Amino acid sequence: MGKYYNTQSILGEKCLICEKNKLEGIHLFQSFICMDCEREIVNTKTSDPKYQFFVYQMGKARILQERRQA
Repeated sequence: MGKYYNTQSILGEKCLICEKNKLEGIHLFQSFICMDCEREIVNTKTSDPKYQFFVYQMGKARILQERRQA
């Protein structure tokens, strides 16, 4: 799905999904998703109610990207 890496920051980056600062994860557009959330997203069935939460949270990545381009 993406390359995992250490973000080089002592505090990490704020995860788009769980909104906690984490050190390892991936970028979707320019938004950060921590490794824990990425793993949970991949393993969540579309019938699980939490799936809709993930879809909503990931939709924020598109909105943030559009704002950065404006």
